[in-house]
Amino acid sequence: MSRPMTSVMAAAALTIFGVATGAAQTDNPRFGVWRMQSDAPPPASNIMTYEPYDDGGMRITVASTNSSGRESRWGYVTLFDGVFRTVTGQESAETAVEIVDERTTRILNKRNGRVTQIIINTLSEDHNTINNEYIRFDDHGRITGVSHAVYQRIE
Repeated sequence: MSRPMTSVMAAAALTIFGVATGAAQTDNPRFGVWRMQSDAPPPASNIMTYEPYDDGGMRITVASTNSSGRESRWGYVTLFDGVFRTVTGQESAETAVEIVDERTTRILNKRNGRVTQIIINTLSEDHNTINNEYIRFDDHGRITGVSHAVYQRIE
């Protein structure tokens, strides 16, 4: 094969790969804005935003307001590789995310170097609901509580 033809084929392959990679970035069904279902009266709210990050990763931002009107905002990035990364907006916090299957992730939250919570995050088949199971741990790794939250897609 001639050198110009090899260069053309290599450029075509890179273009196709780039298009496929870009499509994968925007095709993640979790990308969007999600509101937690709650019976708490306004101003209480909890909004999660999932957006593309790096090559196949995700940036997660959580904006919440408690019943007294106090607002907080925090977030983290993941490449779904189980590596702990710093949480912005929370002191001494790190989060790691692993893929369990095509609709489920396992999120491990650390505070001061110790795993304090594991979240099983499951996306519904219609991609419009996220169910989170929160499992909290004490200093000895014993389960201290389990709770559940449901998030609905709003964008």
